[in-house]
Amino acid sequence: MKLWWLTSFLWLIFFSIVALIIGFRKVDGSGLEQTSELRIVAFIILGVIFIFVLLCQLVFLYFALKRKSNSTYGR
Repeated sequence: MKLWWLTSFLWLIFFSIVALIIGFRKVDGSGLEQTSELRIVAFIILGVIFIFVLLCQLVFLYFALKRKSNSTYGR
């Protein structure tokens, strides 16, 4: 469980930093000036990746809790 909390915290920090970078940058990696539309698209892509990672984390948590409860009852 400690590993799950640590990875969740690291993912949260990672997504927060990337969101701040997207929000404050003036020029993206290809050299284009960041417009509101490009910034929104970047946030949508980041959101989709965040949802995917969140679902993976929740599936891992489900199996970790299931395993922990099975070992508690002596199965």
